[in-house]
Amino acid sequence: MTEPAEALVIGAGPAGLMAAEVLAAAGRRVVVAEAMPTPARKFLMAGKSGLNLTKDEPVAAFLQNFSCGSGALPRAPGYFNEEEAQFGPAEVMDWARGLGVELFTGSTGRVFPVGMKASPLLRAWLARLRDRGVDLRVRWRWIGDGFRFETPEGERALIPQVAVLALGGGSWPKLGSDAAWVPFLRNTGVEVRQFMPANMGFRVGWSQPMQRFIGQAVKGVALCAGDHSSRGEWVIGRDGIEGGGIYEVAAPIRDGVAASVDLAPDVTVEALAARFAKPRGKLSLGNWLRRVLGDPVKVALLLEWGQPLPGDAAGWAALTKALPVRHDGPMGLERAISSAGGVSWDAVTPDLELRAMPGVFVAGEMLDWEAPTGGYLLTCCLATGRHAGMAAAARLDQLAATR
Repeated sequence: MTEPAEALVIGAGPAGLMAAEVLAAAGRRVVVAEAMPTPARKFLMAGKSGLNLTKDEPVAAFLQNFSCGSGALPRAPGYFNEEEAQFGPAEVMDWARGLGVELFTGSTGRVFPVGMKASPLLRAWLARLRDRGVDLRVRWRWIGDGFRFETPEGERALIPQVAVLALGGGSWPKLGSDAAWVPFLRNTGVEVRQFMPANMGFRVGWSQPMQRFIGQAVKGVALCAGDHSSRGEWVIGRDGIEGGGIYEVAAPIRDGVAASVDLAPDVTVEALAARFAKPRGKLSLGNWLRRVLGDPVKVALLLEWGQPLPGDAAGWAALTKALPVRHDGPMGLERAISSAGGVSWDAVTPDLELRAMPGVFVAGEMLDWEAPTGGYLLTCCLATGRHAGMAAAARLDQLAATR
């Protein structure tokens, strides 16, 4: 069966739903096709421990957290551009409040719903879309060949006047972001850069003595990788190291930059040396180090990654301030919070329209960009979805004017 459609959005994550909202607000009839049984599964999963909507900080500081594998990000209206940013942190907060969601800002500037969960916001959002006539079709999997879909009723085809692709990147494939769309676009001449894990942990083969620390948090340290640093917490996992503090510096480490951890970031190396210079007496090595550092988790990391161990106070102080992070590479896409890579910026216009597919726009994690967790990912997905939706609506106006 073949069916005409005024506007088609493929993917019902944050970028796709935002594109649909903008198109519907412009009076357009919108069909949203989603491969999974329910919309926004990754959004809901990310919000299970607290939905971090955005980061309440000036746009200039906010934009410093975005990068892409091909170098500088494009300076285009609506995203990645301080002068013309149209949907930054302030706008995201206003949008959420418009859905009836009360927000609060934490001490680090991260913005959350008061209830912390993603589901109330999603319910209100989907209700708004239904009220505006958006037709959400779940279990509709895009199979290429134009706009053909596998559906519960068999194969179907849509013929849209405009389309927005918001199928996600390559992370968490079990939630729908499986990058199955890559060959479809490459076959039409669209450059798609190889996906890599982003906001991921790193594999570590822990020694037997470290097993007792599995699951414990590492607090009060500073991670450094080149020009990037993090004071956030992270966790010693069974397979390696994970958590927000790791994710903030994950990109340079993934790309080969050596990382180190300062186990006492608020203490000078001279003060540490003085502590290490005090007589050890009959204390065991572990008890002596715990007396100096005060935290058995820090001591365990020092002994795990610090071999061969120093022989004097100055050496212990220097090692404590710059302990090498010894790892076996990044964890895979299947465990990454997000992905780097995707549709090249050279493949799209400033309005996110595919140069090889006129009338087809791209948004969200399909594009080649990355950012740390902390509200940056979601804000950019919403911003690019909004921008693509506005551009698609403008294209429909142009088509109507030529009839």
